[in-house]
Formats: sequence, C-alpha cells, structure tokens
Amino acid sequence: MSQHFQPSDERSPLLQQQPEEAREDETGFSRNLGAFEAFGIVVGIVIGSGIFTSPGSIDANVPSPGVALLVWLVGGLLAWTGASTLVELGTALPGQGGVQPYLRHVYGDALGFLAAWTWIVAVMPASLAILSLVFVETIYTAAGITDQATRLSHKLFAILVLIAIGAANSISTKVSTRLNGFFVGTKFITILAVVVGGIAVVLLHLSGVEDDSVPTDWYSRSWFDARNTTAPDGKEIDWEELSGWELLGHFSTALYGALWAYSGWDKAMYITAELSQPARQLPLAINTAVPVIILCFIAANTAYYILLPWSVVSTTDSVAVTAITHLLGPGFGILAAALICLVVAGSLLGNSFVVGRMIVAAARSNWFPPFLGYIGHVFPKTHSNHLSDESTEQSDTPFNAIILSTILPILYILWGNFRALLTFTGLGEYSFFFLTVLGAIILRFRDPDLPRPYKPGLWIPVIFAVVSFLVTARGAVFAPVQALVLIALWLIGLGFYSIRKRWIG
Repeated sequence: MSQHFQPSDERSPLLQQQPEEAREDETGFSRNLGAFEAFGIVVGIVIGSGIFTSPGSIDANVPSPGVALLVWLVGGLLAWTGASTLVELGTALPGQGGVQPYLRHVYGDALGFLAAWTWIVAVMPASLAILSLVFVETIYTAAGITDQATRLSHKLFAILVLIAIGAANSISTKVSTRLNGFFVGTKFITILAVVVGGIAVVLLHLSGVEDDSVPTDWYSRSWFDARNTTAPDGKEIDWEELSGWELLGHFSTALYGALWAYSGWDKAMYITAELSQPARQLPLAINTAVPVIILCFIAANTAYYILLPWSVVSTTDSVAVTAITHLLGPGFGILAAALICLVVAGSLLGNSFVVGRMIVAAARSNWFPPFLGYIGHVFPKTHSNHLSDESTEQSDTPFNAIILSTILPILYILWGNFRALLTFTGLGEYSFFFLTVLGAIILRFRDPDLPRPYKPGLWIPVIFAVVSFLVTARGAVFAPVQALVLIALWLIGLGFYSIRKRWIG
C-alpha cells in the first residue's frame, strides 16, 4: 500500500496520456461543470459575510477611511496574485483537492497531508463556524440585540443553521450549484442596494438637498487625514503616538480582515476534477471573478463611509445593517438583515460544498480513512449494493465527508469567538498559501519544461510570497495563542500521518 504515498506526479504514463474525460473514475466526480459554474462558486464563496462584517475591524486598525479603502485594494490584488499562481499550478498539474496536490508534488507527501489536515480540521471548520455565528448575529442585530454572541442559545441557533446547510449540500451537486446561483444573485442585489444608497446620498448633496439625519463626514473631512479610532477592547487609538512596529501590527491586522473577506479565491481549485475543460475554464473563471469581487468590495466600503458617521464604522461588526438602518430606519434594517442572511447562507453553502470535496480528495490520497471518500453511499458497497446501483441512478454526493464537515465546525462554534477564529483561519491559510506559491516559483526553475497552459509573469508569485510571509509572521507574533493552537494541531496531524503511514504500509 506504500504506493499511495508517492508524489502526485508519479502516476503511470498511461494515466498521464489519457484525456481528462477518460480519467473521471480516478476522481469519482463527473466533469459536468463549466466556467460559469466555477465563476459562480468563487463569487458565491468569496462574497460572503466578510464584506458586511470586516469593515469595522479594518477601520479600527487604520488611521483614515482612505487608508481603509487602500487596504481593501491591496487585499484584493494580493488575492488575485495568489489565485493567478494557483491557476498556473491547476492547469499544469491537474488534480483534485486544492493546494494539497501541489504541495505534495513540490515538497513531498508529508507536507501535502499537513495542508489537507490543516484545512479539514482547522481552517474550514473555523470558517464555517464564523459564518454560522455571523448569520445568527445578523438576525440578533436587526432585532436590536447586540450582547448575545457568547450565550449558549445563540450558539445552538448557529449549529442548527450549519446542519441545515449540510443537509442542502447532501441532496446533489446540481442542487448545490443551482442554490449557489440563487445566492450569488442575492449577494449582488445586497451590495447594489448599499452602493445605490451611497450614490443617492451623494446626488442629494450635490443637488443642494440637506438632511440632518445624513452624515456629513464624507464631504466635510479629508478621507486621508488621521483620526482616532476605537480598538476592539474599547480603547481609543491615537495614531500619532504609535511606533513603527505598532503601526505594522495594526496594518497587518487590518489586512487580515480584508484577506478573510477575500478568502475563497483558491476554492475553484477544488472543483478542477469536475470542470469539463479546466485549462480554459479555470483561468477564465478566476480572472473574471476576482476583479468583479474587488470592485464590489471597494464600492460597498465607499458607500459605508458615505452612509455612516466615521466614528461609528469601527464600532460595529454588522456595518451593512447599521448603515441601512441609519439611512432608512429599522424596517429597512430588518430587510437588509434578511438579505445579508441569504448572502451568508450562500457562503456557507459554497464552503460546505468545497470542504466535502476536500475530504474526499484526502481520503482518496489515503491520508484519511477510505469511507470518507465514498460518493453516493455511506457504507461500503456489497454485491447487492452494486446490483441496486445498476437499476437506480446513483447520487453524486459525498455523504460521509459532508457529515464530518458538519460535525467539526460545531466544536469551533461552542468554544470559539468571531475575532479569535478570524485570526486563526488567516494564520492557517496563509502559512500554506505562502508555501504553495513558493513551490510554484521553485517549479519554474526545477521543471522549466513542464507544460503550463496558463503562465503569469514571475513577479506575480514573488509578490504574493513576500507579502504573505510578512503577514503570516506578523500575525503569529500579534496572536501567539492562536499560533500555538495551530502548531499543536500540526504536531497532532504529523503524528496521525506517521501512524497511518506505518499502519497501511
């Protein structure tokens, strides 16, 4: 069984020469998705709760609204450089499971496993927990309740939401992608409503119509002048008194908030095995989705600063609901909360869809128990099962993977909180994003003749590698508890890997 631990580039020449359609049995998924579905999945995952909740934490860690918008732009460009590099890897080394096959190809089996382990037991469960908590928090905020986030009833409600999303993803791949398409439309409608509200306020001001209830900061103050902000602990930050090291810490924290809002740009890699023509569809989907997302995020944040007093933005984690309520009253605030709940539900659906495929990929790499890789059934197939499959259409849902991906986030919901989980996911993701992009740079020199249907300039992965390393290193210093928890999980994962390799070897 030791052959299962060979790097992914050591498949047999026969398999390498077969067309993509002929390798369907290798992954277990049908190649029935196109560029539009990939675009929808990326947009559906990335435009989630981040654009409606992160602005407050970002604003609290920068000296001015103008700098906050620059952070959103830098975060988007960084995500784009990372996504472009992953497209290069995804088209040069078609595989299944996101960054894991590429880490395995460059560094060996152990690091590929550790990445899969980190995403499956840490990054994705924490992300799903955050989204579930935000879903419930949005409802409570619309009802005027802002101090219930740590109560057990609040967390049990979040768990019910999570279970409902898992059940929706258990129906079929087609149902999941159709639901995702509906949620993508809802996301654009919600962002459009916020942006239109900001444009309406600007037009009223330009026409000479003044309303005492409408904030004036956006036209009476400079967008780049430093002003004091409120930190999460309630303390006021005087930007003129901070040292360079402290400034770097705050800017890193702000960038973490933006990167979390943009998180999901890598997720199209997880459905490479289900794209009919990945070499063409993957670059098209990424290079269309990411610019659209950057534009949406900057437009929405500009509208927030128009619709709200600048002193309010840093004090709320539900900035969209707060902005709509401030502009149009509580009734419209409830409507905004309903739309945002749909947005978060779409992001939950997309992330749950992806993590199921991630677990299947890990099981089929023999990193996780085989039953987690079953598609269309929960228990091992018997002869009677095979006969039954021949007479009925088999489901394409990875049931066991979805069950696991629903159970793990419950632990994070019960014992975590929004801000701690936010930093935790950032550290976990960008540690391996850095290694993956560094691996792409290494392959440029180690294997220059590797066919690359999509090949961005070398400066693109270099920029991502440098910035992601600095962000990860500064984040670990800024949040040592989360960093230690992550290291502990890595050690547990390496122990699990060692035991499993010996057991099956």
